[in-house]
Amino acid sequence: MHDKHLIVEEPCEGKPSRTVLKTSGIGDSLAEFNNCLPAFKQVHPEYKELGSHALQATLKRVDFAFNRFFKGLAKYPKFKSGRLYRGWTYPCSSGWKTHTTGEHGFLELSNLGKIRMRGRARTWGRPTTCTILWKNHKWHASITVNCDPVRDTSTGAIGLDFGCKTAVAMSNGTKVENPRFLAKTSEEVKKASKRLRRKQTPNRKKKILASKRWKQAKKIVSKLSSKVANQRDDWQHKIAAQIVSSNSLVATEELSLKGMTRKAKKGSKRKRQKAGLNRSLLDVGISAFKQKVKYKVEEAGGVYIEVKTTKIKPTQRCPKCWKTEPKDLSQRVHECKHCGFTTDRDVAAAMVCVLQAQGFGTNLSNRGASSSTSKTRKHTGAMAQLGARKRQKLLITDSGGAETSPSTK
Repeated sequence: MHDKHLIVEEPCEGKPSRTVLKTSGIGDSLAEFNNCLPAFKQVHPEYKELGSHALQATLKRVDFAFNRFFKGLAKYPKFKSGRLYRGWTYPCSSGWKTHTTGEHGFLELSNLGKIRMRGRARTWGRPTTCTILWKNHKWHASITVNCDPVRDTSTGAIGLDFGCKTAVAMSNGTKVENPRFLAKTSEEVKKASKRLRRKQTPNRKKKILASKRWKQAKKIVSKLSSKVANQRDDWQHKIAAQIVSSNSLVATEELSLKGMTRKAKKGSKRKRQKAGLNRSLLDVGISAFKQKVKYKVEEAGGVYIEVKTTKIKPTQRCPKCWKTEPKDLSQRVHECKHCGFTTDRDVAAAMVCVLQAQGFGTNLSNRGASSSTSKTRKHTGAMAQLGARKRQKLLITDSGGAETSPSTK
């Protein structure tokens, strides 16, 4: 084993040496690293208490990071010291056990004992994995459960339009305002950050340790940031659950949040306005909001659809006559010049999304209007219909008028 798998003390410039694993490069790297673990634990016996499965899960994460690097999807993985490592994972049932039926109970970890669990799970089942995390100066346990989640819903259909002033505008006219959790606590965060900057900041290169007051101030800043994140997450879950409880079809527009929250261009005179708009969009958490709505709808057996924004243009299209008209961001009321329909801009966009998802966008004859895409888009039907048409063409005769079968051609 030692001729192929080596445990090397690798020197670092200006830093203490670190222990690394090196393989021969033959075969699967993950399998080779797993084979290194017995020799590694002989050199570092403190890792024996954690268990082989947890160490293998960590090596799997390292292998995943290197595979992403070799595929060009990420940068070269950085060495992470023990002070920055946030936890470990039990990939199977060995090394830990839960004593609960979904409401309170105890979590038993090997060599650590029983830890009290508080809370109630909406759906409980067979625990499969357990991850221990150090977050915001507290230890957390994330347990994955194999279960069949059940969620109640109805036969309704609704469209959603996300924004910064109005967080969610629905096709039925309901509007949910942006709670602005970050803006409400921004002054507290600024004051806490200012107190943190006045304390002695740690610097490992200069061998300057963090002062006790710096750690206390850092803890306050982390607590405020986590409070905002928890408030936003709880609010998103509640609104998403309300939407799914009465609608089995949810439609919204496909958004490029990366482009929407991009910084202002160089030389722009509206940098402060763009920065404020970006903060408002990020304070809503549109991407996480949509993910919560999507998985809740799928749990209930419903359908979640995202309409192509570049093709349908929900904010510029009228939900009654289906004709488009450009609008500025300052124009918050939809007033159609063709049919006279008037409503809120965001509500109109949500109505367009749900109508397009229901198929009204390409077939408006049932609603007394003609489709705007009927002239440009040719309906070809399903693959079975297309195949039937091709078979019919094979039976069409040439100018003589006599039919010929495909086998005689």
